[in-house]
Amino acid sequence: MAELLIVLNKDEDTVSIIDANSYETLKVIETDYNPHELIITLDGKKTYITCSLGNKINILDNETFEITNTLEHPDFNFPHGLGITNDGAKVFMASTYSEKLFVIDTKTDEITNVFPTYQKLSHMISFSPDGKTVYVPNIGSHNMTVVDVESERVLNHFPVGRGPEGVAVHPNGKELYVANQDDNNLYVIDTATLEVLHKRRLGTCPVRLVFSPDGRYALIPNRESGDLSIIETAFKLKDMVRPWEVKRIRVGVWPGGVVFNPEGTKAFVANNKTNDISVINMETLEEEARIPAGIHPDGIAYLVK
Repeated sequence: MAELLIVLNKDEDTVSIIDANSYETLKVIETDYNPHELIITLDGKKTYITCSLGNKINILDNETFEITNTLEHPDFNFPHGLGITNDGAKVFMASTYSEKLFVIDTKTDEITNVFPTYQKLSHMISFSPDGKTVYVPNIGSHNMTVVDVESERVLNHFPVGRGPEGVAVHPNGKELYVANQDDNNLYVIDTATLEVLHKRRLGTCPVRLVFSPDGRYALIPNRESGDLSIIETAFKLKDMVRPWEVKRIRVGVWPGGVVFNPEGTKAFVANNKTNDISVINMETLEEEARIPAGIHPDGIAYLVK
């Protein structure tokens, strides 16, 4: 069984396929202009890649590692964040400058719905663990859009900090974590009441947020300070249990995309400006290796096949 990293190299318009154990680059594939974010289908057969400045979505066959299809739409304007439904039937995509969401059928690769957020700079897609809700951070409106997955309708908007970008729901489904890049902080929000439960300082310009598979840690790369905030989500101290930054470690310059291996023993951080990937040992919470990548690696995913 192969374990692979799929890494998007934004400024050379390529995808690198890297062995996650030997760190060897196995193949480099040309894409359309400026590949940014990606999502692998639940069966592992395809990867959807948003080529943001090319206003296209490339579809990568994970058997042959060739681009086999390309999606275009008049309202693609910096297509960016992606997420997939729990049944694997649909991909949701946020187009930042058109401020619209797109729904793609993963069997036919057809766009089946397009609808606006009515907010500014809708950038990422994050599903709740139960798959019923999508959260969309709007960088320019400083708020979050809530979308019902079944009806594909906008339900609500609520304020967060300035410039929200990194967002994810804790695996317990009870807390939404939001990294606000202009405020350099983290909001922990109750998903039922939308109350802000905790605020935490981070590094400069936090841009992504990913939970470990067991939910123990949230990793937040801070782009401008070149480090990684490690949040222990249920840190215990003097009879108090709360999310806490237990460590902040140096990685490469302009860290961006983050992904865990399925066991949660390692995390991989794509460093945009040093053209490499930091390997984080989640037992020691230390960087243990660097993997060379292409120019400006950002979006990253983990494929087991």
